[in-house]
This record gives sequence, structure tokens and C-alpha cells, in this order.
Amino acid sequence: MKILYIIPLAMMFSCCSSVKNQNNTASGKLDNQLLKDVEVLSSDAYQGRKTGTKGAEMARTYIIERFQKLGLKSYPQHVNYAQEFTFNDRNGQKINGTNIIGYIPGKGTNVIVVSAHYDHLGVIKGEVFNGADDNASGTAGLLKIAAYFSKYKPNNTIIFASFDAEEMGLQGAKAFVGNPPVPINTIAIDLNMDMISHSDKGELYICGTFKYPDLKKYVDTTKTNIKLLFGHDDPELGHDDWTNQSDQGAFNAKNIPFLYFGVEDHKDYHKASDEYSTITKQFFSNAASAVLDVVKNIDKQTGLQQLLKDKMIMMDNPRKSERF
Repeated sequence: MKILYIIPLAMMFSCCSSVKNQNNTASGKLDNQLLKDVEVLSSDAYQGRKTGTKGAEMARTYIIERFQKLGLKSYPQHVNYAQEFTFNDRNGQKINGTNIIGYIPGKGTNVIVVSAHYDHLGVIKGEVFNGADDNASGTAGLLKIAAYFSKYKPNNTIIFASFDAEEMGLQGAKAFVGNPPVPINTIAIDLNMDMISHSDKGELYICGTFKYPDLKKYVDTTKTNIKLLFGHDDPELGHDDWTNQSDQGAFNAKNIPFLYFGVEDHKDYHKASDEYSTITKQFFSNAASAVLDVVKNIDKQTGLQQLLKDKMIMMDNPRKSERF
């Protein structure tokens, strides 16, 4: 996730008035498995999970073992869930990356992608950048959602995509949409998580409804102890527009609808202090549960892709159309 700025106050008020269930209380039950996944992936042993390193390999092994225990299927073209790809870094050096792709089959042909990148910055000047929030948290959220749908089978096929090399320019997501395991026209939506565990204000942003306003109706959760805010997706905000600043950007480039879930930058963003000890554990449990509720709401729809095609407003200039 890249550097962000604070959204205008007027927009904040507008967003707050649009979303249900925003009371911010600290009560609630912690999700122990969710926290364990972050604690393991962001430990020093994983060396910051930089693409192409032993730490990244260890992270893949952990995620694959979790996929196997949850009973996720692997596509035939991906041996043991691994989608390998190569790209050139900014210095022209060839880099090998590996996405971890599993799925749970649905009742029809429509596909939902739930995504989060597992890579981070590695070791810099002798310090391990563990990336607990960025993005061990999103990876753990993905595993939580996979665990639910492994028990309660989805209406739509759900692909769980743990992307590599996001920090190097969304390379894993670009490789996925460039060579998807299913026909790309069957992918109805991408639901991406990047930094969902660290917020002192209890605020989780949902980005994507500016371009796809009909998606707002799915952002409904029974959780009353978290603030869900729309925003950070207006092109006129410049760098404060998050649309293409995490892996959902690769899907957006293919005109695939998306929702992105994340927090604003905090004092530990892209620093060695982004560790398990500094995440906001109760907020994280609440946030992951809220994202799961949104995925469940979307999966309830049958004929999802056609529904989104028929009802969504996809505009070059959304300001000219009615906002929900």
C-alpha cells in the first residue's frame, strides 16, 4: 500500500452519514486464529517476506498449509496452489514471484476473487520490516474468509488469491489478471484487503463505490463496534485516490468491479515498527469480521456477474450521474 493523505473533512462527514452500524466501541471477542496468522507471518523468522527471499518462501509454505487444512482446491495449472511469474524490477533485473491461488467451487459459473498480498519489504539496513499490518493482516483476513466458506459452501465460486510482489508494483495481481485460472469474463468482482489491523480510531475504509456505487448496498454488517467509511476513490483526489494503489488496481485496469478494504496510513506504515505488537487487535478482529459480512452479502447473489453488469453505473466521469 502506498503513501496516503487525509481526505477532506466534508467528504468524511458525507461518508460517515452513508454507512450503517458505525458505533465505535472496544468490546468484542478476539479471533485467536486470525491473530495467530498475523503473529506467525510477521515474526522475525519470516525476514519481512520480500519477494524472492527465503522469508517469502516460508510465508508461502505457511499459507499453503493453511489452504490445505481448509480444503481449498488448487487449479490444475497451478501445482500445489502456486502461480509462478517473472517480471523485471526498476533496475531491469529479472525477479521470480509466486502467487498462492486456491478456490472453493460454487453452484454457478460466476467467480468472486478475495485477495490480499503476502509480501513486504524484507530486511533494510539490518532491520527486519515485518509488515504485520502491511500485509500479514490482509492475508490473515483472507484465511478467515476461506475458513468460513470451507464450512458454508458459497453460491459463487470464490478464488482466494494471496498475491506476491505487490510492493514492487502490483506484479502478482497483474500476473493473475494477465493469466487467470478461469476465463476472465467470469470474474464478477475483486474484494481486496491491504492493511486492516491498525487503527486507533476504529475506522476501516471501503474504496470502490465511487466508480461502482451500486456496491454500497452490500456494505452492511452486524458489527456495531467498527466505523466503515466510504472514500479514497475519487479520481480528483489525486494520490489520495486509492483505486490503483493496491492489488485491486490490476482488476480495475481490466474493468472488473472491486471493493478495497484498508486503513489510512499510521505511524508504523513502511517502518520496522509495523510489528504484531503494534496492531490494534480488537479493531482487527472487528474489521476482518466486517469484511467477511460484505463477502457473504455479495455471495448471496445468484447470477452475480450479470447482475453487476445490468445494475452498476460504470462511468468515465461519475460526477455526472446520481450518487447513492
